[in-house]
Amino acid sequence: MHSFRIACTVKWQVNAFILVVLIDATICQIRYSVPEEMRKGSFVGNVAEDLGIDAKRLKSGGARIVISDSSEYIRLDVDKGNLVVGERIDREQLCGQTSPCSLNLEMIMTNPIQLHSVVVEVLDVNDNAPAFQEKEMHLEILESALPGTEILQVSATDPDVGINALHGYTIHPKTHFNIKVSSSPNGHKYAQLYLSEPLDREKEGKLLLTLTAVDGGEPQRSGTLKIHITVRDTNDNAPVFMQSIFKASVKENVPRGTLVVRFSATDADEGINGHVTYHFNRMSGNFAELFRLDENTGDLTVTGIIDYEENKLYEIGVQAKDQGGQSTSTNVIIEVIDVNDNPPLITLTSFSNAIAEDSSSGTTVAIINVKDLDSGKNGKVDCSVNSNIPFAIHSSLKNYYTLVTNGVLDRERNPVYNITFSAVDEGSPPLSTNKTITLRIADVNDNAPIFEHSYYEASVMENNSPGLSVFSVKARDSDSGQNARVSYLLIDTELNGSPISTYISVNAESGVIQALRSFDYE
Repeated sequence: MHSFRIACTVKWQVNAFILVVLIDATICQIRYSVPEEMRKGSFVGNVAEDLGIDAKRLKSGGARIVISDSSEYIRLDVDKGNLVVGERIDREQLCGQTSPCSLNLEMIMTNPIQLHSVVVEVLDVNDNAPAFQEKEMHLEILESALPGTEILQVSATDPDVGINALHGYTIHPKTHFNIKVSSSPNGHKYAQLYLSEPLDREKEGKLLLTLTAVDGGEPQRSGTLKIHITVRDTNDNAPVFMQSIFKASVKENVPRGTLVVRFSATDADEGINGHVTYHFNRMSGNFAELFRLDENTGDLTVTGIIDYEENKLYEIGVQAKDQGGQSTSTNVIIEVIDVNDNPPLITLTSFSNAIAEDSSSGTTVAIINVKDLDSGKNGKVDCSVNSNIPFAIHSSLKNYYTLVTNGVLDRERNPVYNITFSAVDEGSPPLSTNKTITLRIADVNDNAPIFEHSYYEASVMENNSPGLSVFSVKARDSDSGQNARVSYLLIDTELNGSPISTYISVNAESGVIQALRSFDYE
């Protein structure tokens, strides 16, 4: 069983002549879905049946699957027209948290050229359990802490998406503590641990809690965090942040050491109990190599390479602690600003390396794919070809361009064209990429032979021997190959009442004129 959707646009251009390339610029889109982790060879869909293509056409057209990163997740069985899984597909490795997760393929056929866009959506299966960054955590809490005091914010991560993603948290045992499950602005769920009953250090100085994160898959998966709590004597004021949520932005590729945000918290206590330090609390993604938090100043700085194309948003939890065990938490949402750091990419998906010189205007020569990994204007691309050539480029599907003829081709004047595609984005400054192809113009028989002279004159002594070479003629043809091969023959005329062919002959290959008999001047 498989599901699919099809959308087609058709453009026909057919020319009939020797060496003329037949191109059918039919462009269809079809969508399939397949669960991740399917075995190699698993059936995805029958493109021949779903697109209404004869299986023999797949073979004759040399049908092949093209994917931008050269991976072989999906293969085409040309004999049956089936798309099958070519290698193990890990949705989380392929797309991370992006949903839907799709493989964008092209199926190319030649003679004539046909391009079909194939989108395979990789469906998530519950193959990952929620996991905390640490297996165990040690906390200190004052026995004077009041019920309702927030003790900790912590989150687990689950690479799966949808119903298989992180669903919620539970705490055990529930004596003294309870949890509240909240969601960050980007939808990530985290647990807030609260004190629900007063503590008595003299009765119970140490506590062990188990926080469990569960997903919503079937069967359900889970991960645990052991929380060791030491109850300490009173420090009755917790640090207070100036804001409950901080927001900041940073350009990608900024130098290491760039300040992103400065956290500030105050504590009403005096002395050591009022000295505040800052620590990471929770965060989405792997941030250890990207950011550093100075525990004394609260400065959050960049320590790694920030790449907009890898991650557009970071959410960081920061905790302010005093030296008496009191703490409070805040969040910072860091937006990564795109800069124009990626030039356009040009991929040649179809190309006819020769085209007949009598091809009509509008004949398709090549199809290219142009894309830019940047966003906004930085990712908008304009494509063109070099001027003063009888070719033009037109946009077809999104990110696809078609190179067509738009003038008269003459092999005798220009047997070869070097055509350069130029892709320029709209960034500031703009980035560009060039790609050159060589197109050969195939000959057609459009030139007649031409004699070197329009009039030839020769003399011969009488009583000559038959077979004597009298003179030779020479003609040239501007065409090439068989079209330029010249043969000679006599036009049927009479001389003195006898056919001219009884007097002389011409060698069809060399053009040498020979006497067939002896001439008598009288």
